[in-house]
Amino acid sequence: MNSDFTLAIHSLTLLALQPDRMSTSDAIAESAGVHPVRIRKVLGLLKKHGFIKSKEGTGGGFIFALDLDEVNLWDIYKLTSEGALQPKCPESNEKCVVGAHMHKVLFAIFLGAEEHLGEFLKDYSIKELVDLIRHEKECCE
Repeated sequence: MNSDFTLAIHSLTLLALQPDRMSTSDAIAESAGVHPVRIRKVLGLLKKHGFIKSKEGTGGGFIFALDLDEVNLWDIYKLTSEGALQPKCPESNEKCVVGAHMHKVLFAIFLGAEEHLGEFLKDYSIKELVDLIRHEKECCE
């Protein structure tokens, strides 16, 4: 999976923890430790798919657009990383019994793995991540 997945989750969780105020892409980027342009790309994707809303200008920024328990990690994975587990096979010798069939066999296996990953990720909503973050914060204080 790629970093867009973790950056999207980071962004959504940060916005979810601040439901009554807008957050700028600069503030989200600082929290995630990445360049603001990188975060803006992810935020644009999240906005396009209705996870967040934005307002331009003074006092503007981004805000969570849905109920926290409506968005699970599988939703975000599909948006940012679907197919990421697909094996990258080199051009094989089609005259070889292994080379002729390896890509198809591995693709079926990894497609199944991605389906299992999806079932696991569906169990975690943004609300649960917010709860886990709050629990971790309380433990450390």
